[in-house]
Amino acid sequence: MKDFIIPWSDDRDMGTPASRAEKTVTLNVDGFDVTVPEGTSILRAGALAGIEIPKLCATDSVDAFGSCRLCLVEIEGRRGTPASCTTPVAEGMVVHTQTEKLKKMRRGVMELYASDHPAVGLADAANGDSELQAMAARVGLREMRYEAGRDHVHRRNEDGAANADWRAVDDSNPYFSYDPAKCIVCSLCVRACEETQGTFALTIEGRGFESRVSAGTNLDNFLTSDCVSCGACVQVCPTGSLQEKSVIEIGLPERSVITTCAYCGVGCSFKAEMRGDELVRMVPYKHGKANRGHSCVKGRFAYGYASHQDRILNPMIRDKITDPWREVSWDEALTYAATRMRGLQEKYGQNSIGVITSSRCTNEETYLVQKLARAVFLNNNTDTCARVCHSPTGYGLRNTFGTSAGTQDFDSVEETDVALIIGANPASAHPVFASRLKKRLRAGAKLIVVDPRRTEMVQSAHIKAEHHLPLRPGTNVAVVTALAHVIVTEKLYAEEFIRTRCDWDEFMDYAEFVSAPNHSPEATEALTGVPAADLRAAARLYATGGNAAIYYGLGVTEHSQGTTTVIGIANLAMLTGNIGRPGVGVNPLRGQNNVQGSCDMGSFPHELPGYRHVHGDEVRAIYEKLWGVTISNEPGLRIPNMLDAAVDGSFKGLYCQGEDILQSDPDTKHVSAGLAAMECVIVHDLFLNETAHYAHVFLPGSSFLEKDGTFTNAERRINMVRKVMAPKQGYADWEITQMLANAMGGNWTYTHPSQIMDEIAATTPSFAGVSFAKLDELGSVQWPCNEKAPEGTPIMHINGFVRGKGHFMNTEYVPTDEKTGPRFPLLLTTGRILSQYNVGAQTRRTENLVWHDQDMLEIHPHDAEVRGIKDGDWVRLGSRSGETTLRAELTDRVSPGVVYTTFHHPETQANVITTDYSDWATNCPEYKVTAVQVGLSNGPSEWQEDYTELAERARRILPAAE
Repeated sequence: MKDFIIPWSDDRDMGTPASRAEKTVTLNVDGFDVTVPEGTSILRAGALAGIEIPKLCATDSVDAFGSCRLCLVEIEGRRGTPASCTTPVAEGMVVHTQTEKLKKMRRGVMELYASDHPAVGLADAANGDSELQAMAARVGLREMRYEAGRDHVHRRNEDGAANADWRAVDDSNPYFSYDPAKCIVCSLCVRACEETQGTFALTIEGRGFESRVSAGTNLDNFLTSDCVSCGACVQVCPTGSLQEKSVIEIGLPERSVITTCAYCGVGCSFKAEMRGDELVRMVPYKHGKANRGHSCVKGRFAYGYASHQDRILNPMIRDKITDPWREVSWDEALTYAATRMRGLQEKYGQNSIGVITSSRCTNEETYLVQKLARAVFLNNNTDTCARVCHSPTGYGLRNTFGTSAGTQDFDSVEETDVALIIGANPASAHPVFASRLKKRLRAGAKLIVVDPRRTEMVQSAHIKAEHHLPLRPGTNVAVVTALAHVIVTEKLYAEEFIRTRCDWDEFMDYAEFVSAPNHSPEATEALTGVPAADLRAAARLYATGGNAAIYYGLGVTEHSQGTTTVIGIANLAMLTGNIGRPGVGVNPLRGQNNVQGSCDMGSFPHELPGYRHVHGDEVRAIYEKLWGVTISNEPGLRIPNMLDAAVDGSFKGLYCQGEDILQSDPDTKHVSAGLAAMECVIVHDLFLNETAHYAHVFLPGSSFLEKDGTFTNAERRINMVRKVMAPKQGYADWEITQMLANAMGGNWTYTHPSQIMDEIAATTPSFAGVSFAKLDELGSVQWPCNEKAPEGTPIMHINGFVRGKGHFMNTEYVPTDEKTGPRFPLLLTTGRILSQYNVGAQTRRTENLVWHDQDMLEIHPHDAEVRGIKDGDWVRLGSRSGETTLRAELTDRVSPGVVYTTFHHPETQANVITTDYSDWATNCPEYKVTAVQVGLSNGPSEWQEDYTELAERARRILPAAE
């Protein structure tokens, strides 16, 4: 297969992992001197010298195993023929890889493999994709002298009777097949599952010729086992025993393009392997700096939504939301949209319309949408879904450290001694990072988990948290402040760091605040539900356990005190000096692929790109000169304000790109009322999403496979997104936004997204050194990227904080207004599951539904028993805002008094339950604390029935001729 890889780099499999030693040694391989780091295997040294030693059980993503016996070499001065994969280099070593003796031995080994392996014929999907086939050719295997003692290859014996030794192909997994007959028991898949993924789902069962890979027990298959379908086993299989069904169905790819996953905020790099304009498979790119060659089920396999039958490929309009949709040309749709939006401004005023940018679109597309508001609508009415997830991160870290982003790169976790996870479940929401963290934990690092649920990170295969603090939802601030109380009162803080890097007077004030008796673990135990002894032990471990890193997610930010908790987390890092070096830091785990980027690009109503307030005359002047307009110095409307103003009658038009606020935003009834009150809603998306029920114009969007641009992940890494196929509806999303702007008089003239990035770089200091050319050269960069850091900044605040001195801030706990009581005695919190993503618009249109086809309500067996609820029963979930029905799952993962559900399926509409309470600083909704009652149900709620009827009516599309 020909690789079109940008940037051009060595993508070969070197056989064994690279050594990190600084000392080098020089050896001679087949007459060529090669210098490599000490600890490098002979196999890898040969590969670096351009000498490919045959191998089957070795790959550079897992430790050497030495089982296949193909990579044998001879070493002058040593007896025998050691395996080159397990033999380290030595100074002056002389190695021979192609002696007659070795050739004969390798052919003999290959004969043994081939004797119990089906011939790879022309009709075999592994033909051309089998390393076993390639190695047989390389060692010169031409004849077979051996016959297998038992026949595992053929389904029937020669007499036609069933062969008891044959095993059926396991096709249970929707994405790949396992053919036991092709397995040579190299254990690569088992080791990848253990070392790379960390699930330990696979094992070798049987002995001798009866040995085969097994997923779980004899009663399991790949679907029912613990396998999480990350694809690591498929990627390393050398025989085609494990193979993607897409390859079986389509054939081998011809070319590949490096691009970036469009799911979570890890930002994994992939090789999109193509046959013509058809995507054959996504293979994790080994040089991707966020994922290092690993993937999860979503990025690896769940790309089928891009070609799903539900995708809309033609623009549509309608006069009223009760009308059916009518397909029209792009010109007609854009003219219609522009005329209506301009008409609304003429009738209701300049501020009567606005935009919502997307955290799933590229930086360039997001930049253009906020520019549309400011340079064409001439207001600051721009907001983004990033505000409803991580805006407290921006506010909290900007005020304490000086930047609105995480401090580390993901590689940093490899030097972490203690990891504190609060309000996040990486195993489900950020699985590739979770695998890297679990690998570090298996190597001896300690883990503290602060979460109401007993998540997979608390205990799973070969890892167990040192401490799990199962706090009551809504008490994050009290727990974080109690941790600081222990560190300060027991004098575990890093005094030298604080005196040098922070404001000492502010620290003294903060120390006096947290030392108060009411912040002690004993005083807060009744409030938080966390045993004081456990909390004290966790605080001591974090403060004294070595390099300590904090990773947090939406369980921190989506609270009424989300900002306060982020500030408290920053305080902990400063208290202990865990900032500014590898292995430490404060690391927000972003929920979507470009949450960080959408914030960077100025999507908030009060900030221009680069987090610069619209009040700043100098900042506004930059854009006013460039765009030729006057920008208001008054912040615009956030999404809740837009909805409130719509209900009040003053906000009338919305352009919503790539977001589904009806399903994702809190208090669904209020969202629907606001949308229904608007006179022109433009939805720009792949599918007729839930928000489109209230739309008047639908502009079909392009998938990440059909565009060029950049995403910025959770570690501030700017990754290239590269077009691997033409947009199915004709245009990339940035082109559509430009056409709308020009229809409204914008006169924009971009011809490629690289020009948009050039404008971003010219106007945004933290992006000043970023260009598509640099990204092609380096692969990716982490902002800030400028003259001071021309190749980016992997770790922030090394010699000092961006703001100067680190800023300690007091974190007083203020209870949420959402309280339990006799009517609503339980607390609901929400989250994600591995196989689904966000509102499910993408993953629900893939085979991932086999794992999660509906939202479930987790409830503790005690709470269920007193309500007469059994596992699988339909239950009514009600709050002060509304009610819905879903099935119950009885589990002790949640504590008594707490229930939990996901929000991936619109049929459930979990946000009908959530309230409009929000963070005091940023209006980030309080998704994670809702007082509810649960009871048995006989069927859908009235809201669900009405909503189903609305959805059916709103999705009607007239035939093209009408």
